[in-house]
Amino acid sequence: MAATGPSLFVASPLVTSTAGNSVRNRCLSSFRAMAVSADQKSSHATVATRSTEKGRWLEEKNRKGRKEEEELTSNIYSNPQEITDENGKTLREYFQECKDLMIQSKAGPPRWFTPLECGSHAPDSPLLLFLPGLNFFFIFFWNLVKLVERTVRSEYKRSPDRPIYIVGESLGACIALDIAARNPDVDLVLILANPATSFSRSQLQSLIPVLQVMPDQLSLYFSYMLNLASGDPLRMAFENVAKGLMPHQIVGELTQDLVAMSSYLCVLADMLPRETLLWKLQMLKSASSSANSHLHAVKNQALLLCSGKDQLFPSEEEAQRLYRMLPKCEKRVFEESGHFLFLVGLSLSLSLSLSLSCFVNNQQHENGFDGKVIWEDGFDLVTAIKGASFYRQGKYLDYVSDYIPPTPYEFKKIYESNRWVLAVTSPVMLSTLEDGKVVRGLAGIPSEGPVLYVGYHMLLGFELAPLVLQFLMERNILLRGIAHPMMFTRAKEGRMLDLGSFDTYRLMGAVPVSGSNFYKLLSSKSHALLYPGGVREALHRKGEEYKLFWPEQSEFVRMASRFGAKIVPFGVVGEDDVGELVFDYNDQMQIPSLRTFIKELTEEVVHLRIDASGEVSNQDVYLPGVVPKLPGRFYYYFGKPIETKERKEELRNRERAHEVYLHVKTEVEKCIAYLKEKREEDPYRNLMTRLVYQATHGFEAQVPTFEL
Repeated sequence: MAATGPSLFVASPLVTSTAGNSVRNRCLSSFRAMAVSADQKSSHATVATRSTEKGRWLEEKNRKGRKEEEELTSNIYSNPQEITDENGKTLREYFQECKDLMIQSKAGPPRWFTPLECGSHAPDSPLLLFLPGLNFFFIFFWNLVKLVERTVRSEYKRSPDRPIYIVGESLGACIALDIAARNPDVDLVLILANPATSFSRSQLQSLIPVLQVMPDQLSLYFSYMLNLASGDPLRMAFENVAKGLMPHQIVGELTQDLVAMSSYLCVLADMLPRETLLWKLQMLKSASSSANSHLHAVKNQALLLCSGKDQLFPSEEEAQRLYRMLPKCEKRVFEESGHFLFLVGLSLSLSLSLSLSCFVNNQQHENGFDGKVIWEDGFDLVTAIKGASFYRQGKYLDYVSDYIPPTPYEFKKIYESNRWVLAVTSPVMLSTLEDGKVVRGLAGIPSEGPVLYVGYHMLLGFELAPLVLQFLMERNILLRGIAHPMMFTRAKEGRMLDLGSFDTYRLMGAVPVSGSNFYKLLSSKSHALLYPGGVREALHRKGEEYKLFWPEQSEFVRMASRFGAKIVPFGVVGEDDVGELVFDYNDQMQIPSLRTFIKELTEEVVHLRIDASGEVSNQDVYLPGVVPKLPGRFYYYFGKPIETKERKEELRNRERAHEVYLHVKTEVEKCIAYLKEKREEDPYRNLMTRLVYQATHGFEAQVPTFEL
């Protein structure tokens, strides 16, 4: 990414150089592609801190104060269309830089440095070591393992309470696995991209006997191997153009990169005579064998990144095998990517690998290289790590303090993936000012946390995307959703959706429901989003639209009062305008095969409210059968904030807290009733009337609604 500020990691890829000891001479510089704003990290309530006046605001003063705030505070999320794409270095630029380095280089032992631009990093940033894949190191596999191990042991001794991230690609993944097996006392987090542990089942395995008997003319075979590794970026580019995802001029630039790459293939082929390539393949074979023999000893947290179109290794099949064998493992599949997942074609891997004889002294690389790399097919390593909840600064993951808000570009991608939802539902959001006046927009939402939003959960959580996106765009407020544990973990493996399906929720700040997480959110002055009805409300039955399924006991009032949090009740309506529930839980339980399926799904998720009684205790997981309708419109109404700051002692009493709990529930029901009544007056409730309005006023124009 191109964001500025401290880095998530201190990063060091492994390359070769003539200079000195590999540990003493490494450059632990910032991985700018992983950088986010320090302000973003420090604030959990809002991405940019705002100040408010004390006391009761009159409407005019409220409007004036907010206008001044908006002028002083820049909202980086306010207009996703204006967020520019993150441009990185082209493949041609990388080849040219590698060529220039090679002209000045001499052979030497491996060392650590980064070819990316340098910058500062946060004080508590964990170390990230990148181990390239099909590298050209002229060194035995076990010597590489020992070299990396010395660095790991040294860094662990220096910071024993912080994790060390090892990102290993292909061969580098084998090294990472061996390091983990040999150092069980070190807190290592493994990010393994298309591991070469499947070498025995790859096309490269078949090259070894051929190379042992063939002549030295290897150019054709080496070019073939490169083509397998890089996939078909030009084809993917044209497919993206057809989908409207890339400007046509980018295809021209990519074509120039491919021409540039072809001009360097002869140089690479000259560098890799038959004996050299045979040596490398045999090292891959031994690395794969060693890593596989030690898999039983790897107990570390591991994230498997596999490509769907890897033509060098059967990466998807191998990821599934490793997923079953490694006890703390998650996997993510990138269907359109080739073997070199991290970069388009060969950019970083070849940049690092071609440095086999480069001399880059400290002074030369302290400033780093300008720009950033281009990830293959939109892949971003930091987004993958954050989405999988793999980023932590201590021994254990803290979903609140370890959370990093989305960068503008991450937000733009999430916005674009949900743009059709916003387009077809045209959400109307209403809020209540301090004087009780209802206004369109979110002006009545408190700026300063902690704030707890308590409301109704639509079927399948249809309301979530417009809600969270609009809060960021209009008020620069990040809603931290308190979510079901099924989005983060499994009680056992089975038929539930892959955890990767919920990465976007985690990127946008969702935390698993628990008392400790609730406490941390409020204590950090966050804006927390809570649905007391939970799964039972989101998976309701026919005829239960807009019915609350809240537990009898007050679960949140006393905690909110402990931190003086404002409680904002809200209602949402519109699910019955986008679809009709025709095949619900009761229908499915009448069919033996589906009843068994529901039971299996429910057993896979962590159970909540096992001590509760009534309907709220029914936490069965099922997939509702919904028939789409010509979309209507979503309506959100946020009631007047309920203060708890001055009632802390009073609300210690359970009876008093329960009274407030019932008051909040009543307010949510009133919000829903208000919206159901007022939407009947909306002339633009129907999609067709909204399309006509936008056709005459512009598709970015805000569509009117009922009068307030």
